[in-house]
Amino acid sequence: MTQTPSAQNPDEGQARARFTVPANHPMVTVLGSGDSLLRVIEKSFPRTDIHVRGNEVSAVGDPAEVALVQRLFDEMMLVLRTGQPMTEDAVERSIAMLRAPGNGEAGAETPAQVLTQNILSNRGRTIRPKTLNQKRYVDAIDRHTIVFGIGPAGTGKTYLAMAKAVQALQSKQVNRIILTRPAVEAGERLGFLPGTLYEKIDPYLRPLYDALHDMLDPDSIPRLMAAGTIEVAPLAYMRGRTLNDAFIILDEAQNTSAEQMKMFLTRLGFDSKIVITGDVTQVDLPGGTKSGLRQVQEILHNVEDVHFARLTSTDVVRHKLVGRIVDAYDRYDSREDGHDGARGHGRGHGHPGK
Repeated sequence: MTQTPSAQNPDEGQARARFTVPANHPMVTVLGSGDSLLRVIEKSFPRTDIHVRGNEVSAVGDPAEVALVQRLFDEMMLVLRTGQPMTEDAVERSIAMLRAPGNGEAGAETPAQVLTQNILSNRGRTIRPKTLNQKRYVDAIDRHTIVFGIGPAGTGKTYLAMAKAVQALQSKQVNRIILTRPAVEAGERLGFLPGTLYEKIDPYLRPLYDALHDMLDPDSIPRLMAAGTIEVAPLAYMRGRTLNDAFIILDEAQNTSAEQMKMFLTRLGFDSKIVITGDVTQVDLPGGTKSGLRQVQEILHNVEDVHFARLTSTDVVRHKLVGRIVDAYDRYDSREDGHDGARGHGRGHGHPGK
């Protein structure tokens, strides 16, 4: 993309920038079908006048905002040059990244770097991070032996970890993948359930199977499981084992007890990698049982080669409404905690001796 230097009008304190889209990039790839991408940009920069004429885009407004628009189009063109299309969601996430504090600092990741980082391709579909925190989480999995992915539902923490596991298996970095969850609903007493082992564990582990089907040829999964190359099992089945040459994922880790978390972490063998995912706001343990995921953050926060990656509602990559629902529940919980605190203070105030 070619661009003219920003011109500033000293009378109004406004800046102007013009971008020329190369002829080999049809304008529909930049503006979207029916100008859908342009509408997203205009909505995000309400005080900036953005006009399109032919293959030229111009922006007039506050210098800082015009500079952001300029950077946005540059980043969009970098993505488009890779052959990857821009979507409304990608444009919104690019704008959020550009507006994030510290984005302009040296070494900061750019939207194009985040949106074009491929992890895994299968049946014409590519799995890649969609947010800055997701990219940092994926990068941490490459750099560290044990990574905790902590965040709300829909942030991709389990899905991305599984994509990295399949990538590691395909590139022969590991010999097998082990996927596990605590079967809290059954109290891990699976002997009381009817059927074979796989039928017993199926209700608790079905989300992991579903993700595997996105990443591998479904016909190959039974064969890989029969050979022990992929193992999907409840956490109770990890006890007493040492896991070498494996990529191990513990999902729903907020539902582990402190003892289970220690047991799992000490299964680590040579040439293995562990990713532990969970949401500390969704603990389903019986009353009085402390979550191992909550406790482990205090115990291991300074241990070398252990990394805690934190994702938030801004990293939710399901339907946009999911992020708004997560935020609404957080606000509600904060208000309820405040009310409970106020009520508790009132009760204690009348009985100083208690």
